[in-house]
Amino acid sequence: MASLSLPHFLPHRRLRRNHFPSDYRRNRCRCCLSSATNEGSTAVVWFKQDLRVDDHPGLLLAASKHRAVVPLYVLDRRILSRYTTETLELAIIALEELRSSLKKQGSDLMLRYGNAENVIADLVKEVRAPFVFVEEEVEHHLCEVLDAVKKKVDGVSFPGESPRVVLWRTPFYETQNLSDLPHSWEEFKKLKLPITLPVPAPRLSSPESELQWGSVPTLDDLKDYMNESLCEKEKSWREMAHATAERILMERNLEPNVDEIAGKKVHNSAFITRNRDTVGGGTKAVLNALAGYLRYLEGTSRDDWQVVHAKLRDAEIRPGASFFKLFGPALCLGIVSRRRVHYEAIEYEKERNAGFISPFGYSASTVTAATDDVCSMEWYALVALNKEMTDDQRGPVRMWRWKGYLIQYTVVGNEGPAVLLVHGFGAFLEHYRDNVDSIVNSKNRVWTITVLGFGKSEKPNIVYTELLWSELLRDFMIEVVGEPAHCVGNSIGGYFVSLMVFRWPDLVKSVVLVNSAGNVIPGYSPLPRSILYFQERRVPFGAQLGARLLLLFLRFNVKKLLKDCYPVKPERADEFLITEMLRASQDPGVVMVLESIFGFDLSLPLNYLLKGFEEKTLVIQGMKDPISDPQKKVALLKEFCPAMEIKKVNAGHCPHDEIPKEVNHIICEWITEVDNDEQQTLKSLIAADLPQ
Repeated sequence: MASLSLPHFLPHRRLRRNHFPSDYRRNRCRCCLSSATNEGSTAVVWFKQDLRVDDHPGLLLAASKHRAVVPLYVLDRRILSRYTTETLELAIIALEELRSSLKKQGSDLMLRYGNAENVIADLVKEVRAPFVFVEEEVEHHLCEVLDAVKKKVDGVSFPGESPRVVLWRTPFYETQNLSDLPHSWEEFKKLKLPITLPVPAPRLSSPESELQWGSVPTLDDLKDYMNESLCEKEKSWREMAHATAERILMERNLEPNVDEIAGKKVHNSAFITRNRDTVGGGTKAVLNALAGYLRYLEGTSRDDWQVVHAKLRDAEIRPGASFFKLFGPALCLGIVSRRRVHYEAIEYEKERNAGFISPFGYSASTVTAATDDVCSMEWYALVALNKEMTDDQRGPVRMWRWKGYLIQYTVVGNEGPAVLLVHGFGAFLEHYRDNVDSIVNSKNRVWTITVLGFGKSEKPNIVYTELLWSELLRDFMIEVVGEPAHCVGNSIGGYFVSLMVFRWPDLVKSVVLVNSAGNVIPGYSPLPRSILYFQERRVPFGAQLGARLLLLFLRFNVKKLLKDCYPVKPERADEFLITEMLRASQDPGVVMVLESIFGFDLSLPLNYLLKGFEEKTLVIQGMKDPISDPQKKVALLKEFCPAMEIKKVNAGHCPHDEIPKEVNHIICEWITEVDNDEQQTLKSLIAADLPQ
């Protein structure tokens, strides 16, 4: 499978073009394509999450090397099933605009239904295309689809040469070798790599033969298509994924305090979905909205930009958070590229300052928000692409995209019950480094996840809450695990799991709390309008300063703090954990994550969250935990949650990593016990239904 990138780079003032090897410009396109044999042929360009003609390197290369190009979009359930209803709506509108843009360039957009590998193989044979151009992916489910396409295309042959799949990507920074990248963001920034420039939309030609181009579906038609092959369980789980925190809590008499703002329809508005809360349309509409966003400080008399400014104010729940809230979905669908956004933001900054870019920061907060977000997105994409940075000793680390953000996870094992391991605050999936294999060897399948904001998962500019993280676990269970699991959580991870059980108990077979956060409050009764369940939580006053001071403290004291959590075996707080925690502390967005410490609301106690689930709850409590009072917690749990099983162990705050052998044995025994009880219950129910 060939790969390419087209770096049209903007030389940095300190890194000039002549600093590169003399043969660099002759070899900017890394792809083995012979122009002599392809000028008369037809190429297929498969669009997925790159719904644009502007700044599209794959389309540009295909048009430059081939006489005709067939732009293709495949309505593949495996890809579309990960989209929310609003994302589907945005995609449909973007497809209409993409078709219009392609027609202006001399072509059209073909839309076909089915599995991508079958659709593409059939089209390759139909138009005799020697190459299929497709954007490189990092998300695991898309990588699997790409592998299936490559395998299918490899099986196609016709006189001349066998068809091949060509991977391309839109380079943001000028870098040739991902394995040479520093492992930390701070070190990466010191390279001062030049930023590549967007490429223009090419002129295109269509094949002379008659082709069936297909039509863009309506949202209702697409939803019907998506639901055709779903069983009842899959439908109910998808409905569960769309149930917001507010809806769940209203059903339990915790009514959220939500103000409704009436929408105003404006000519040329980019807010065209039913919810009207994110920018949509084609590239032109999104770039127009971006221009209005960047010019927020100037004010405007234009109705369409006034709407953008109003939405910006509503979405600015913390400094800079409005950019991804408004433009994130368009970026994730590839309606605009990250480097196009960066280019437009820098051009506006020059416009404001007579062509001058200050070394001390940008003059407009909107420019800062836009450039920070796209640079952050690019960094995490590079980390995901660099397998040397992500893969661990147990096997490859996979990527899952949640609400537009990249999340790391692993899965090990081929048989047995599903088990999900959730880490604590500041940790990452490798914190279960000595648990996974042992649990797998007891005939279980084990998923580990690095939740949003930690490790090498993305750290976006948002307000982090315990509800957000519980929803992430819910969607991970639905989209990735796909079945109920035994959920193990350490520290704050245990509280996230408990929240998931409270709100979506059908997703969980049992709970294992390892030194979990959360209190036990006798006779707890929630307030009817708790501040915990406001639709959007704001950053507390002073949280940003507190987070920065906390970050400095943690960087200087991480070794001591970590060893304090391992009082029995301090050597387990080794260099690997310390190094990775320090590396993650330098990632873009880490300050926003630390702000959550000042806004956490753990007021719902464990005995309330797990009410009715006590018999399926195991508590593993390290009795030398320096963070909490383990004696008091165990006593309260025994008194007010007598059905829970409690195992006291001689360890600190992280027993699973401090004494992994003992904890693994406890967990495996518990899983076996719960599963055996379920099987006995099922047999009893079946026997009761049989005629006597």
